[in-house]
Amino acid sequence: MHWLWVIVVGLVLGLLARAIIPGRQRIPVWLTVVFGILGSILGNAAAGWLGVADTRGVDWTRHVLQLAGAVLVVFLGDVFWSTVRGRRRERM
Repeated sequence: MHWLWVIVVGLVLGLLARAIIPGRQRIPVWLTVVFGILGSILGNAAAGWLGVADTRGVDWTRHVLQLAGAVLVVFLGDVFWSTVRGRRRERM
């Protein structure tokens, strides 16, 4: 059941990240999920480094860091994916 939640959170974070980033992202949905998962791992690591990983109640700071990590990973992953696939484009 744990892996199902990882996939769901990755999908949600990946889709939110794609909605935040301006312009069109040309990555497939499966890669959006993978990038969302990687972003959540990055956000959790950042929360641990900052000492806010375990708090009482809802961990809003950790969730914001996870979303920020997903935005970063989706943005960089989209640029890399477009370069590898040979579809360079100008942003904004």
